[in-house]
Amino acid sequence: MALNSVNTNVGAMIALQNLSRTNNELGTVQNRINTGLKVSSAKDNGAVWAIAQGQRAEIGALNAVKDSLNRGQSAVDVSLAAGESVSDLLIQLKEKALAATDTSLSTSARSALNEDFTSIRDQIATVVENASFNGVNLLDGSMTAGFKALANVAGSTITINDENMSLSGSIVTLAAAEAISTSTLATAALAKVDASIANVSASLARLGTGSKSLGTHLNFVGKLQDTLEAGVGNLVDADLAKESARLQSLQTKQQLGVQALSIANSSTSILLGLFR
Repeated sequence: MALNSVNTNVGAMIALQNLSRTNNELGTVQNRINTGLKVSSAKDNGAVWAIAQGQRAEIGALNAVKDSLNRGQSAVDVSLAAGESVSDLLIQLKEKALAATDTSLSTSARSALNEDFTSIRDQIATVVENASFNGVNLLDGSMTAGFKALANVAGSTITINDENMSLSGSIVTLAAAEAISTSTLATAALAKVDASIANVSASLARLGTGSKSLGTHLNFVGKLQDTLEAGVGNLVDADLAKESARLQSLQTKQQLGVQALSIANSSTSILLGLFR
Protein backbone atom coordinates (compact mmCIF):
# COMPACT_ATOMS: atom_id res chain seq x y z
CA MET A 1 0.00 0.00 0.00
CA ALA A 2 1.41 3.41 -1.01
CA LEU A 3 2.26 5.78 1.82
CA ASN A 4 0.31 9.06 1.81
CA SER A 5 2.96 11.62 2.72
CA VAL A 6 3.72 15.26 2.00
CA ASN A 7 7.44 14.56 2.57
CA THR A 8 7.87 11.78 0.02
CA ASN A 9 6.05 11.83 -3.31
CA VAL A 10 7.00 8.50 -4.91
CA GLY A 11 4.76 9.07 -7.92
CA ALA A 12 6.43 12.41 -8.69
CA MET A 13 9.89 10.87 -8.35
CA ILE A 14 9.02 8.09 -10.79
CA ALA A 15 7.42 10.55 -13.21
CA LEU A 16 10.52 12.79 -12.99
CA GLN A 17 12.86 9.86 -13.66
CA ASN A 18 10.85 8.85 -16.72
CA LEU A 19 10.73 12.44 -17.97
CA SER A 20 14.49 12.82 -17.49
CA ARG A 21 15.10 9.61 -19.45
CA THR A 22 12.84 10.86 -22.24
CA ASN A 23 14.66 14.22 -22.32
CA ASN A 24 18.03 12.43 -22.59
CA GLU A 25 16.78 10.31 -25.49
CA LEU A 26 15.31 13.41 -27.11
CA GLY A 27 18.69 15.18 -26.82
CA THR A 28 20.39 12.21 -28.48
CA VAL A 29 17.93 12.22 -31.38
CA GLN A 30 18.24 15.98 -31.84
CA ASN A 31 22.05 15.70 -31.90
CA ARG A 32 21.83 12.98 -34.57
CA ILE A 33 19.52 15.16 -36.66
CA ASN A 34 21.79 18.20 -36.24
CA THR A 35 25.02 16.36 -37.11
CA GLY A 36 23.65 13.66 -39.39
CA LEU A 37 25.69 11.19 -37.34
CA LYS A 38 24.60 8.46 -34.96
CA VAL A 39 28.20 8.24 -33.71
CA SER A 40 29.61 11.75 -33.54
CA SER A 41 31.99 11.24 -30.62
CA ALA A 42 33.67 8.46 -28.66
CA LYS A 43 31.03 8.62 -25.92
CA ASP A 44 28.31 7.59 -28.41
CA ASN A 45 30.04 4.31 -29.26
CA GLY A 46 33.75 4.11 -28.49
CA ALA A 47 34.51 1.03 -30.61
CA VAL A 48 32.69 2.25 -33.73
CA TRP A 49 34.14 5.76 -33.36
CA ALA A 50 37.68 4.34 -33.15
CA ILE A 51 37.14 2.23 -36.28
CA ALA A 52 35.70 5.22 -38.14
CA GLN A 53 38.61 7.44 -37.11
CA GLY A 54 41.06 4.86 -38.41
CA GLN A 55 39.28 4.73 -41.75
CA ARG A 56 39.12 8.53 -41.91
CA ALA A 57 42.90 8.63 -41.42
CA GLU A 58 43.34 6.21 -44.32
CA ILE A 59 41.00 8.24 -46.51
CA GLY A 60 43.01 11.37 -45.76
CA ALA A 61 46.28 9.59 -46.49
CA LEU A 62 44.92 8.42 -49.84
CA ASN A 63 44.67 12.09 -50.86
CA ALA A 64 48.47 12.24 -50.63
CA VAL A 65 48.69 9.07 -52.76
CA LYS A 66 46.43 10.62 -55.39
CA ASP A 67 48.50 13.81 -55.43
CA SER A 68 51.68 11.81 -55.92
CA LEU A 69 50.15 9.76 -58.74
CA ASN A 70 48.84 12.91 -60.42
CA ARG A 71 52.30 14.51 -60.29
CA GLY A 72 53.86 11.35 -61.66
CA GLN A 73 51.39 11.08 -64.50
CA SER A 74 51.90 14.74 -65.41
CA ALA A 75 55.68 14.32 -65.39
CA VAL A 76 55.44 11.25 -67.64
CA ASP A 77 52.99 12.97 -69.98
CA VAL A 78 55.38 15.92 -70.36
CA SER A 79 58.17 13.43 -71.11
CA LEU A 80 55.97 11.72 -73.70
CA ALA A 81 55.21 15.00 -75.44
CA ALA A 82 58.90 15.93 -75.49
CA GLY A 83 59.89 12.44 -76.63
CA GLU A 84 57.46 12.61 -79.52
CA SER A 85 59.03 15.93 -80.51
CA VAL A 86 62.46 14.30 -80.39
CA SER A 87 61.17 11.51 -82.63
CA ASP A 88 59.81 14.05 -85.12
CA LEU A 89 63.14 15.89 -85.13
CA LEU A 90 65.00 12.64 -85.75
CA ILE A 91 62.80 11.97 -88.77
CA GLN A 92 63.80 15.38 -90.11
CA LEU A 93 67.45 14.58 -89.44
CA LYS A 94 67.14 11.33 -91.37
CA GLU A 95 65.92 13.23 -94.41
CA LYS A 96 68.86 15.65 -94.19
CA ALA A 97 71.42 12.88 -93.58
CA LEU A 98 70.12 10.75 -96.42
CA ALA A 99 70.21 13.69 -98.80
CA ALA A 100 73.79 14.45 -97.72
CA THR A 101 74.98 10.93 -98.66
CA ASP A 102 74.62 11.95 -102.31
CA THR A 103 78.19 12.33 -103.56
CA SER A 104 77.09 14.57 -106.43
CA LEU A 105 75.98 17.43 -104.16
CA SER A 106 77.58 20.80 -104.64
CA THR A 107 79.57 22.33 -101.83
CA SER A 108 76.94 24.99 -101.20
CA ALA A 109 74.09 22.45 -101.12
CA ARG A 110 76.00 20.19 -98.74
CA SER A 111 76.80 23.18 -96.53
CA ALA A 112 73.11 24.15 -96.41
CA LEU A 113 72.10 20.59 -95.52
CA ASN A 114 74.74 20.45 -92.78
CA GLU A 115 73.56 23.75 -91.36
CA ASP A 116 69.96 22.51 -91.22
CA PHE A 117 71.13 19.23 -89.71
CA THR A 118 73.10 20.86 -86.89
CA SER A 119 70.23 23.26 -86.14
CA ILE A 120 67.73 20.40 -85.83
CA ARG A 121 70.27 18.39 -83.80
CA ASP A 122 70.57 21.24 -81.32
CA GLN A 123 66.78 21.45 -81.07
CA ILE A 124 66.80 17.90 -79.70
CA ALA A 125 69.05 19.03 -76.84
CA THR A 126 66.74 22.02 -76.18
CA VAL A 127 63.61 19.85 -76.10
CA VAL A 128 65.20 17.33 -73.74
CA GLU A 129 66.47 20.07 -71.44
CA ASN A 130 63.00 21.60 -71.12
CA ALA A 131 61.01 18.38 -70.67
CA SER A 132 60.47 19.12 -66.99
CA PHE A 133 57.38 19.09 -64.76
CA ASN A 134 57.61 20.25 -61.16
CA GLY A 135 61.37 19.71 -61.23
CA VAL A 136 61.08 16.19 -62.66
CA ASN A 137 62.79 15.53 -66.00
CA LEU A 138 62.84 11.91 -67.14
CA LEU A 139 64.70 12.65 -70.40
CA ASP A 140 67.86 14.54 -69.42
CA GLY A 141 69.55 11.90 -67.24
CA SER A 142 68.93 13.72 -63.96
CA MET A 143 66.51 11.06 -62.66
CA THR A 144 68.70 7.97 -62.83
CA ALA A 145 66.58 6.26 -60.16
CA GLY A 146 63.41 7.13 -62.04
CA PHE A 147 60.30 8.77 -60.58
CA LYS A 148 58.69 7.03 -57.62
CA ALA A 149 54.98 7.74 -57.11
CA LEU A 150 53.18 6.65 -53.94
CA ALA A 151 51.03 3.57 -54.46
CA ASN A 152 49.35 3.18 -51.06
CA VAL A 153 49.19 4.55 -47.52
CA ALA A 154 51.94 2.16 -46.42
CA GLY A 155 54.42 4.08 -48.57
CA SER A 156 54.90 1.53 -51.37
CA THR A 157 55.77 3.12 -54.70
CA ILE A 158 55.35 2.73 -58.44
CA THR A 159 58.59 3.48 -60.28
CA ILE A 160 58.72 5.03 -63.74
CA ASN A 161 62.25 4.64 -65.11
CA ASP A 162 63.96 7.54 -66.83
CA GLU A 163 64.60 7.52 -70.59
CA ASN A 164 67.72 9.60 -71.14
CA MET A 165 67.37 11.11 -74.63
CA SER A 166 70.36 13.41 -74.34
CA LEU A 167 72.68 13.53 -77.35
CA SER A 168 75.51 10.98 -77.35
CA GLY A 169 73.49 8.72 -75.08
CA SER A 170 72.34 5.14 -75.35
CA ILE A 171 68.97 6.17 -76.82
CA VAL A 172 69.81 9.16 -79.02
CA THR A 173 73.22 8.03 -80.23
CA LEU A 174 73.92 11.15 -82.29
CA ALA A 175 76.94 13.01 -80.97
CA ALA A 176 76.50 16.55 -79.73
CA ALA A 177 78.78 17.69 -82.58
CA GLU A 178 77.41 15.29 -85.22
CA ALA A 179 77.68 16.71 -88.73
CA ILE A 180 77.01 15.73 -92.34
CA SER A 181 79.56 17.98 -93.99
CA THR A 182 80.85 15.05 -96.10
CA SER A 183 79.14 12.06 -97.63
CA THR A 184 81.11 9.77 -95.31
CA LEU A 185 79.98 11.69 -92.26
CA ALA A 186 76.45 11.73 -93.61
CA THR A 187 76.44 7.94 -94.00
CA ALA A 188 77.65 7.49 -90.42
CA ALA A 189 75.10 10.02 -89.15
CA LEU A 190 72.32 8.27 -91.06
CA ALA A 191 73.06 4.99 -89.29
CA LYS A 192 73.00 6.75 -85.91
CA VAL A 193 69.73 8.51 -86.75
CA ASP A 194 68.08 5.21 -87.74
CA ALA A 195 69.21 3.59 -84.49
CA SER A 196 68.04 6.63 -82.50
CA ILE A 197 64.58 6.58 -84.09
CA ALA A 198 64.15 2.93 -83.11
CA ASN A 199 65.46 3.58 -79.58
CA VAL A 200 63.23 6.61 -79.04
CA SER A 201 60.19 4.68 -80.25
CA ALA A 202 60.92 1.94 -77.71
CA SER A 203 61.41 4.55 -74.97
CA LEU A 204 58.10 6.23 -75.81
CA ALA A 205 56.37 2.86 -75.63
CA ARG A 206 57.78 2.33 -72.12
CA LEU A 207 56.77 5.83 -71.03
CA GLY A 208 53.29 5.31 -72.45
CA THR A 209 52.94 2.09 -70.48
CA GLY A 210 54.12 3.89 -67.35
CA SER A 211 51.61 6.71 -67.82
CA LYS A 212 48.82 4.21 -68.34
CA SER A 213 49.78 2.26 -65.22
CA LEU A 214 49.76 5.45 -63.14
CA GLY A 215 46.36 6.42 -64.54
CA THR A 216 44.93 2.96 -63.86
CA HIS A 217 46.22 2.99 -60.28
CA LEU A 218 44.93 6.53 -59.76
CA ASN A 219 41.49 5.36 -60.83
CA PHE A 220 41.70 2.44 -58.40
CA VAL A 221 42.75 4.69 -55.50
CA GLY A 222 39.78 6.97 -56.22
CA LYS A 223 37.39 4.01 -56.12
CA LEU A 224 39.05 2.71 -52.94
CA GLN A 225 38.63 6.10 -51.29
CA ASP A 226 34.94 6.21 -52.27
CA THR A 227 34.42 2.71 -50.86
CA LEU A 228 36.09 3.62 -47.57
CA GLU A 229 33.99 6.76 -47.26
CA ALA A 230 30.85 4.71 -47.86
CA GLY A 231 32.02 2.26 -45.20
CA VAL A 232 32.54 5.04 -42.66
CA GLY A 233 29.09 6.36 -43.52
CA ASN A 234 27.57 2.95 -42.84
CA LEU A 235 29.21 2.97 -39.42
CA VAL A 236 28.45 6.47 -38.19
CA ASP A 237 25.74 8.09 -40.34
CA ALA A 238 22.27 8.46 -38.84
CA ASP A 239 19.12 7.25 -40.62
CA LEU A 240 17.36 10.62 -40.67
CA ALA A 241 13.99 9.14 -41.68
CA LYS A 242 14.13 6.84 -38.68
CA GLU A 243 15.35 9.62 -36.36
CA SER A 244 12.56 11.92 -37.55
CA ALA A 245 9.93 9.34 -36.63
CA ARG A 246 11.63 8.78 -33.27
CA LEU A 247 11.68 12.54 -32.64
CA GLN A 248 7.92 12.73 -33.07
CA SER A 249 7.45 9.82 -30.68
CA LEU A 250 9.73 11.26 -28.01
CA GLN A 251 8.16 14.71 -28.20
CA THR A 252 4.77 13.14 -27.55
CA LYS A 253 6.25 11.04 -24.76
CA GLN A 254 7.80 14.21 -23.27
CA GLN A 255 4.47 16.00 -23.21
CA LEU A 256 2.82 13.01 -21.53
CA GLY A 257 5.67 12.87 -19.00
CA VAL A 258 5.14 16.52 -18.09
CA GLN A 259 1.43 15.82 -17.57
CA ALA A 260 2.22 12.71 -15.46
CA LEU A 261 4.57 14.76 -13.27
CA SER A 262 1.93 17.46 -12.90
CA ILE A 263 -0.65 14.88 -11.78
CA ALA A 264 1.83 13.31 -9.34
CA ASN A 265 2.67 16.71 -7.86
CA SER A 266 -1.00 17.61 -7.40
CA SER A 267 -1.75 14.36 -5.55
CA THR A 268 -0.41 15.75 -2.29
CA SER A 269 -3.05 18.50 -2.32
CA ILE A 270 -5.68 15.77 -1.88
CA LEU A 271 -4.28 15.20 1.59
CA LEU A 272 -5.56 18.63 2.61
CA GLY A 273 -9.12 17.30 2.31
CA LEU A 274 -8.40 14.97 5.20
CA PHE A 275 -8.00 17.93 7.54
CA ARG A 276 -11.05 19.97 6.61
